[in-house]
This record gives sequence, structure tokens and C-alpha cells, in this order.
Amino acid sequence: MATITTTTATLSFHSQNPIKTLPSFSLSNIPRSISKPNFTSFTNLPLSIPASKSNNANSPLNRYSRFSCNCISTATPNTNYEFSDSSSEVELRLSLVGLDIQSSRDIFVDADGTSLVVQVQHSGSHITLIETNKMFEKIKPAETIWFIDDDQLVINMKKQDPDLKWPDIVESWESLTAGSMQLLKGASIFLVGDSTEINQKVARELAVGLGYTPLDTQELLETFAKQTIDSWVLAEGSDSVAEAECAILESLSSHVRAVVSTLGGKQGAAGKAYKWQHLYAGFTVWLSQTEALDEDSAKEEARKNVKDRSVAYSIADVVVKLQGWDSDHAKSVAQASLSALKQLILSDKKLPGKKSLYIRLGCRGDWPNIKPPGWDPSNEAESIS
Repeated sequence: MATITTTTATLSFHSQNPIKTLPSFSLSNIPRSISKPNFTSFTNLPLSIPASKSNNANSPLNRYSRFSCNCISTATPNTNYEFSDSSSEVELRLSLVGLDIQSSRDIFVDADGTSLVVQVQHSGSHITLIETNKMFEKIKPAETIWFIDDDQLVINMKKQDPDLKWPDIVESWESLTAGSMQLLKGASIFLVGDSTEINQKVARELAVGLGYTPLDTQELLETFAKQTIDSWVLAEGSDSVAEAECAILESLSSHVRAVVSTLGGKQGAAGKAYKWQHLYAGFTVWLSQTEALDEDSAKEEARKNVKDRSVAYSIADVVVKLQGWDSDHAKSVAQASLSALKQLILSDKKLPGKKSLYIRLGCRGDWPNIKPPGWDPSNEAESIS
């Protein structure tokens, strides 16, 4: 039998209290392609955080105390800015109207990695124009330049990845949903985890944000069987439900631009590692509830899950740890999921194409080590036995 390994998992930690601010089943009526939606541009900035100097000759820099949180960033609101992406670099223009800037020495710019802090000195105190630890992606700090143009502060930053289009300066729900389209390339997303409700709520937010088709295996199963999942389990057992969900996942595996919420608990197919053959067709996100109190503890818990493989969900491409649950925070969890998926795909831009190839070859279970056309997993299993 072929050994199935998983790509390096990406972890995101979401706190409910963020700092600051059926054997044969046909789904032919579901479209296989969805037109790309329109998005509105983001104007409210989330905050900043790293520490490091920017190389601006005429800009004396101060150090600021910083923290980091993978999933939620806080920000100093500032709507008086203009943003543009010119392939190799991004440009940010901040309004200086009414600030009475006398010289460049009144301006402090600190840009590093994904963080940006801009302050001006006014009437003896520092005013923060923008502060974020979550720019959309990484920059090259040494190549950052800034200058004053009439009543605007202009900051030019070189992107680490010139091929990645930035929808906005800050990574936010709006910029992530717009920017993820170029990364996902139509690949579907499957949400797994112990809670069917969490999977459903987060899937709906992702589908709306991305303009994807929302699909719910519980709804599809209950429509097909004309009974609730609970009554089905009582009548035929959880294995029967899991088998039926596998049939649905097989039908969904060839669909593009869909967000699929799967069943949680023992009755769900995703809770059994040997039933992941068709889940590999898309990007999988494990929404994992945790009692960890901080990000480091959550990361350690996730590493242990992935290492010991005691939970089938640990096969997922991305792990999002949830501290508690409130449906009002579903969009925040969806944002954390997109942020983690973005980092995963940027670490290997061939992944969406690889998912597409896996589908074209028939979802044979050979993920991520895809075998040549004609490979038959049953033959390999026989040769091993």
C-alpha cells in the first residue's frame, strides 16, 4: 500500500477574545465553474507590530514594543491613504494635511518584513499614521524609500514576491478574499473538524467572501436520505453515514470554486484517514478547538497532533486552532483560514496545479506523491501483501 504523507501544515491560532481592536450519488445540478466575483477595495487598516529598522537615510527611527498573533492583527485606523501595486513594488501615500510637517525629521518610518510603522511629530507629540504587523505579504526592508510629495507622504516598498498582486497594503478580510483568487486558481476548499456547526458557519463565510459555491454535506445527505443525520445514525450506524458522505465527496471532488463543509464527529468521513481519497482534491482546513491559552501552546498542540497522527484531521493542509467558539466570530475564523492557506500556497506555488492534476488522474489516493498515469493502487496493495 502506498505511503501517504502530507504537505507542511500551516497553523493559525484564533482567540475568541482577540487582542485589541451513498454508494452512487450524482450532483449534476451543481455548477463546475463559477464566474469571478467583483470585490470592493479595503480602506480600514489593521495595526502593526515587528521590530527592525528601515533604511531611510533621512529618517531617525524609534523602537516600539511589539507582539505577534498569526490570525488577528490590530491596527491604527487611517482611511486617508492611497495604495497601488506596480508589480515589483507597492506604493503607499498617506495624507499629511493639517499636520504642519516642517521637515523630514518630523517623520518616522519603520518597515520590516510584514510590519510597517509610520509616525509624525506634531505639537511635541508623536501621531501614528499607520501601524500594522500584517502587511499583505513580505517586503525587502533595505529597499524601502520614502519622500514628501506636496501634502502626502509617499512610501515605496519592494515586494519579496513580485508575481503576487497586493489588493491592499494590509492583510484583511477584504484583501485576503480578493488576493486568494490568484493563489487558489479555482481549487476548492474542504473544512473538516469535530464540529459540523463550526464547519458550516465558517464555510458560508468563506464562500461569500470568495464568491465560491457553498456546499454542505449534511444538507446534501439529509436531502438524499430524506431523514436527519441523527436518525440515520440510529437506524444504520455512523459507518453507513460516513460511507454515504464519501460518495458525496467523490462527486464533489471534480467541482471547482466550492467551499465544502463536512460532517464532524464519528459519523463524518473526514474523521477516518482511509476515507480522505477525495478530500485531497481541494485544500483542507482543520478547524480544531483547543483549550490552549496562547499561540505557542496551540502550535505545540498542533505539532503533536501532526506528529502522532492520532487524529485523522491532522492530515489536513492547514490547521486553525480555535479557543472557544461563538458563531459571531465565524468570519474571523474564515480570515484565519485564508491567511494560513495563503502562506501554504506561497511556500509552494505549484500546489493548486498539483491538486488539479490529482483530480484529472482520478483522485486515486496517491496524494501528495502523485504516481504516473496508469498507476493502480489496488495492484500496489496486492504486490505489498
